[in-house]
Amino acid sequence: MDRSDIIYLIADGSTKNTDGIWVKPSSAEKRKVYCQVDSVTRAEWFEGGRNGLNPQYRFTMFKYDYQNEQVIEYNGINFYVYRTYEGKNDTIELYTEYRKGTDANPQLI
Repeated sequence: MDRSDIIYLIADGSTKNTDGIWVKPSSAEKRKVYCQVDSVTRAEWFEGGRNGLNPQYRFTMFKYDYQNEQVIEYNGINFYVYRTYEGKNDTIELYTEYRKGTDANPQLI
């Protein structure tokens, strides 16, 4: 597996305040990870579209690098993990979608 692409895994870091309301921190913790980046398959894209998702990429990495982060920054754009798959040889595949309105990227909107 070619792990030459760089992504950033972003931990949400939300905590409950004294009133029991979830509050996001002003800055999220980012971790740099090497992985392989592929487009999702045609079948994944169509099935995701039927279920209201906007599938974009599959990131394959060493499974111990992943700590259940739900946001991935790739080329300055945030993608959201909607499904994972543990593969062979200690790898994990993260299937991500792009959510409109969460990023100011005119290429994808």
